[in-house]
Amino acid sequence: MISNTGNLLSKTLVSATALILVYFTLFIGDDVTHNLQGIWQLIIGEADKYQSIVVWQWRASRLFSAIIIGAALGISGAVFQSLVRNPLGSPDITGFNVGAFTGVLISIALFGNLYWYSVVGAIIGGLCAAILVYIFAYRDGHSGFRLIIVGIAISATLTAFNQWLSLTVSLETAMTAALWSAGSLNGMTWSRILPATLLIMLLVGLACLLNTRMKLLEMGDDTAAALGVSVNKTRLTIMLIGVSLTAVATAITGPISFVSLAAPQIARRLHPQKHITLIGSALVGAFLLLSADFIAQHAWQNATLPVGLVTISLGGLYLVYLIIREGK
Repeated sequence: MISNTGNLLSKTLVSATALILVYFTLFIGDDVTHNLQGIWQLIIGEADKYQSIVVWQWRASRLFSAIIIGAALGISGAVFQSLVRNPLGSPDITGFNVGAFTGVLISIALFGNLYWYSVVGAIIGGLCAAILVYIFAYRDGHSGFRLIIVGIAISATLTAFNQWLSLTVSLETAMTAALWSAGSLNGMTWSRILPATLLIMLLVGLACLLNTRMKLLEMGDDTAAALGVSVNKTRLTIMLIGVSLTAVATAITGPISFVSLAAPQIARRLHPQKHITLIGSALVGAFLLLSADFIAQHAWQNATLPVGLVTISLGGLYLVYLIIREGK
């Protein structure tokens, strides 16, 4: 009873904080009136045109992007941590987002900074990295620990390749790739995020359809096979969905680290049965990225930081804590 009450209070606190963040993100700033009457005019569409553009075209699209991308990263992390049965099993650690970066870097080098080419390049790069990890980690089945170790090795190799590629392309291409690699929500518009949202929602729907099989895999390969699950086929399908979610998010914003690592673990602690859930991970992921983006916008006066710098700074501390806790 006490545990359920604590979980309810935690969820209420998270929800209230999220609503406050939404309010401050949309309506606080020098370009928007702060009084209640002005905010009400913005809501009902009677404010002046400039303020309406600032709130509903610029800020709202960025807010929506943070929620959608954060949810995609949270679900992707939940998928991989469920597959490998290890809290370190996220796309950040196993190198799938580095593979997506490789795909975007090659796309920029070959075709220039074209949005949809970058999206396709990120998906192909992420899937190729996943396939390499899947192949090299296979030894009469897949061990979660082996997947993580092989993923770290593939990530290191791809990072070295990315650095070499950045040195061989033109200066303009290298600068474009460097700015993109920081991970940022700057310049997000409705025309960029809405098509990606449809793809993310499709992938989320597929992940939810396979949720039952994913939970059976958590019980062990032998148990899942005895219950009629095609282990290797299901694992590969779920892995491809998780990689695609990471790749789409990476293609839109650049690599944003540690949201997919932290969101499922926080969601598990908020769940009454201490289980990782896809919906809970999506909500926590959206909250984490929204919070990080708010910090990125307001940490420095007259300057907006890339949100990837904020997540990697905070996430690095969380990773150290997680490693120490798992070591104990």
